[in-house]
Amino acid sequence: MTFEQSLDRLDAIVGQLQRDDVPLDEALRLFEEGVGRVREAAQALTRAETQVQALVEGPDGTLGVADLAG
Repeated sequence: MTFEQSLDRLDAIVGQLQRDDVPLDEALRLFEEGVGRVREAAQALTRAETQVQALVEGPDGTLGVADLAG
């Protein structure tokens, strides 16, 4: 599932949990799924952040434009 799909599913889960007629068992299942989606999304963001830093962080830790050709 892509990051965007995870966010869309989280939005749907929140909408379902906000309803008054959701049985407790279903609410717990949805909550558990939502926690999993949040973890997946957080991991995706961490991976993206790591990739960006690797592309632009210099050897001394300063940020700049990386020379991708070299």
